[in-house]
Amino acid sequence: MLSERSVPVIRQTLPMVGASLDKIAGLFYARLFAAHPGLLRDLFNRGNQASGEQRTALAGSIVAYAGMLLERPDARTDAMPARIAHKHASLGVTPEQYKVVHTHLFAAIAEVLGDAVTPEVAAAWDEVYWSMADTLIAAEANLGREKGGWQELTIAERVQETPDVISLTLRDPHGTFVPGQFVSVRVQLPDGARQIRQYSLSRGPARPGWRITVKRVHGTRRPDGEVSNWLHAHARPGDTLAVSAPYGTLTLPDGDGPLLLVSAGIGTTPLLSMLDHLAATRSPRRVTVVHADRAPSAHAHRAELLRLVEELPHAMLHLRYDRPVDLDAVEVSPDVTALLCGPLPFLRTVRAGLLGRGVAADAVHYELFTPDHWLSA
Repeated sequence: MLSERSVPVIRQTLPMVGASLDKIAGLFYARLFAAHPGLLRDLFNRGNQASGEQRTALAGSIVAYAGMLLERPDARTDAMPARIAHKHASLGVTPEQYKVVHTHLFAAIAEVLGDAVTPEVAAAWDEVYWSMADTLIAAEANLGREKGGWQELTIAERVQETPDVISLTLRDPHGTFVPGQFVSVRVQLPDGARQIRQYSLSRGPARPGWRITVKRVHGTRRPDGEVSNWLHAHARPGDTLAVSAPYGTLTLPDGDGPLLLVSAGIGTTPLLSMLDHLAATRSPRRVTVVHADRAPSAHAHRAELLRLVEELPHAMLHLRYDRPVDLDAVEVSPDVTALLCGPLPFLRTVRAGLLGRGVAADAVHYELFTPDHWLSA
């Protein structure tokens, strides 16, 4: 909870800070990487920095957190940062790095907002920042103790799923995972940078080894994916990869209630893991699967998806190629749990449609493969 003296200050200045997010974030990252170039080389996603996506996500998350502290002061504040904590833990973010971020972020705020940042305003936003940071630090420490660190895993198999998608099966991993989770993969690029990316585990935990599915990022409005293109060009059976423990909050829920799995493109991968687990355990749950893609030839693991749905006694599949998903044609039970993965505009549309049909907001869960700026948009 915010202190009584900070509540009116944050309420008054929240619109001003929100309106200046882009300038604050841009200046913050320029300062941060000038002082600590190793963070850009070995921790931050250089592609997301080049596209500007990460800027919106970071600044927006702090503003969204401040809004939550104002509007729901008695709510638990660890629910919203859970997804961020899992991503940070998989990257190996340290408590000391939160201090570094604080230094350069607040310097950027002061420079952009100028005289509006009085000592009272600075103290109030400092309170917001450290409330969020302390929540994340504690969560990430717990996750690290539970899961352990990096491991070197050997590639046992490589499969070309589509022209732009490969799957890599990694041999003899330590630990297990919950269907839907991801791992981080760290590679050393030709310029010496050690870049890290997250990839969903695309088969269930009962299978031998861990399988990741990698879509090559190129030819879009974003920079080419450094790690995805490196893996496509170089990763072969017998090679080793540095892989984190499994993390992630979009996981298969317990119980026997109905499920709605909705994905687009490479977003099929975490949901494929859930389906594989459901089929392996002969689950009697009612499962509706909706997937959108450009074409059957671009649909990674298409045959596998068809087989898994066929193996489930109470499953239905809706495929949409080169056209929008229309949930009006899909039977949706009010007590369903919906699990979504895909691009942000797709997720917004699907979520709004589900809420409009009476599905509870807390029963709709999602995962993004880009920086999560849902809350800031």
